[in-house]
Amino acid sequence: MTRPPVRVQHIPAGHAYAEHLRPAEEAPYPEVMHLPDPPVPGAPPGVWWPHPALEAAWVREHADEVDVVHLHFGTEGHTLGQLRAWLGALEETGMPLVLTVHDLAHPQLSDQTHYDEQLDLLVPAADALLTLTRGAADLVERRWGRRPTVVAHPHVVPLELVGAPRPPHDGLVVGLHLKGLRPNLDPLPVLGPLRAAVDRVAGAELVVHAHPEVMDPVFARYDADVHRELERLAADGRTRVVLTERMDDDQLYDYLRGLDVSVLAYAWGTHSGWVEACRDVGTWALAPDVGFVAEQGGVLTWGPVGEAPTVETLVGLLATARTAPPVVTADQRREQRGRLAAAHAALYRRLLDVREDAR
Repeated sequence: MTRPPVRVQHIPAGHAYAEHLRPAEEAPYPEVMHLPDPPVPGAPPGVWWPHPALEAAWVREHADEVDVVHLHFGTEGHTLGQLRAWLGALEETGMPLVLTVHDLAHPQLSDQTHYDEQLDLLVPAADALLTLTRGAADLVERRWGRRPTVVAHPHVVPLELVGAPRPPHDGLVVGLHLKGLRPNLDPLPVLGPLRAAVDRVAGAELVVHAHPEVMDPVFARYDADVHRELERLAADGRTRVVLTERMDDDQLYDYLRGLDVSVLAYAWGTHSGWVEACRDVGTWALAPDVGFVAEQGGVLTWGPVGEAPTVETLVGLLATARTAPPVVTADQRREQRGRLAAAHAALYRRLLDVREDAR
C-alpha cells in the first residue's frame, strides 16, 4: 500500500536550495510534498519574509496540513521569546523540526550575538540536524555536542545551464561583485593586490560590479573609502567598473558565465550559494579560506580570512584558473538531486515514524 507523501513546510520553500531538494523529475506518486511559502500579508508575490510559518499561531492553525517543518533561513528578525513560543507550538502539535545549519556566522549581520543565541536555542531543539560540509559538522559538534548529517549543496542554476557551453571570449575575465556592500564583504584589502595581479597575467581583465547606491553618501552601508577606490579604478583605464541594479536570476547566471574567475571578498561566512552557482557554470571562485566554502569545491583560496592576499599568491591562482575551469555536469547534478531527495525523504519519514511510535 502506497503511503501518502510527507507534507514538508520548508522555511523558505521559494529558495533555490529548498527547491532543488526534490527530484529533477517528479514521480507520479512523490514521497514528499513540498508545500509553498504562505503568502506574507502586504508583501508582493515571491517575498517569503518574514515567514508566516515561523509564528506559533501559524503552526497551531495549520497543524493538520503539515507533517514536518524544515528550517533553513529567516530567523534573524525574531526574538528569542518568539522562537521559544514557535518551538513550543511545534512540540505541542507533534510537528518534527529539521534544521539545516547553513550559516554558523550570518553573512548579513555585523553583530552575531543575537544570531548565536538563536542557534543556541534552535540546534539543541531540532529533531534532526543537517549541514553542508564536514567542517561545519565538526564545528556544530564541538559547540553543541550534536553531529549533523552532512548533505552536499545542490545545484543553483537551472539544470539546462549546468555544464553548458560558455560564451566565448579572449583572455581571462576576473570579476568582483560588491553588490550592495552587505556586511560580510571587505573589498579594500583585496582590490589593490588583485589589480596588481591581474596586470601581471597576460590577457587578464578585472571587472568590478556594484549596485549604484554604494556611491551614494546617504546609503546606509555607504563607505567613503570604497567610493574613492572605485573612482580611482574607473579612472585608471585598466579596470571596468560597472554600476548596475540588482540582477535577477537569469542576469546573474549570464554574468557568472561571462567570468573565468569570481572573486569573493568575504570577511566571514560559512557556506556559499554563489560558489555553487560558479561551479554550475564552470567559473572558478577565488576567496580567502573563509568558513567551509573550500570544501564545497571549485574554490581557489589565497590564505586566512582577514589577511590581504599577496600579489604573488593571486598571480599563481589566476594562472591555475586559466588552465581549466571547474567542471560539473548536468547529469552529475541531476543524480545528486536524486540522492538528496531520497535522503531527505527517508529522514522525514523516519521522524514521523518516531513520533507515531511515541504516541
